[in-house]
Amino acid sequence: MFSKTLTAFVLTASALSVAALPAPTSPCAAVHIIAARGSTEPPGPGAIGALVTQVQQQSSQTVSTAAVDYPATLTNYANSSAQGTSATKTMLTNQANACPNQKIVLVGYSQGAHIIGDAVAGGGGVAGLGAATPPVSASIANRVNAILQLGDPRHVPGQSFDRGTSLRDGLFPRLPSQQYSSTLQPRIESFCDFNDPFCDSGLDTEVHLTYLDRYQNQAAQFILQQIGG
Repeated sequence: MFSKTLTAFVLTASALSVAALPAPTSPCAAVHIIAARGSTEPPGPGAIGALVTQVQQQSSQTVSTAAVDYPATLTNYANSSAQGTSATKTMLTNQANACPNQKIVLVGYSQGAHIIGDAVAGGGGVAGLGAATPPVSASIANRVNAILQLGDPRHVPGQSFDRGTSLRDGLFPRLPSQQYSSTLQPRIESFCDFNDPFCDSGLDTEVHLTYLDRYQNQAAQFILQQIGG
């Protein structure tokens, strides 16, 4: 009798011990958004963080986020954008390697749009930007499920992913050798409107400052579609 009681106690205690163990967790959310702020914005995601928050709130999946750490200055723009491009490539590579099954999204506004584009397609190479730099490896770039740009100074009109009303080059138009791969092009939306001083070589700064007013919902829906809800 005592033996049976002791056995039952041990089995019960063992079951409780197993039940008390925490469920295994993964450090990787289903989706990770890397956000790059615009020129002169304080550290963090900047204005485009509102878009990131909307995606997090509307997605049925877990969504983590991080901001690119770079100067984001207008003075010495070439050096700032080069640092941002390098930082984005490092963040993207580290994230892809750490979370091999994760969906990755890149979003950027203004200079932030510039650097996320350069990270996956190559940077520099035109007047005002310094020497050309290579993109991140194709195997890493192809891990990106969505790229969303607002007011990209490297805008070139007539691309399949162009959105908005611009028909002119930006201040630093992307070279033919720096075009997005055929794999990435369907995963991109790049918004640029007529008379934006940076992506359209125009004269109206207000156009550049108000992309989220016009396109935030459209941009969020594109990202949600690309990541599967």
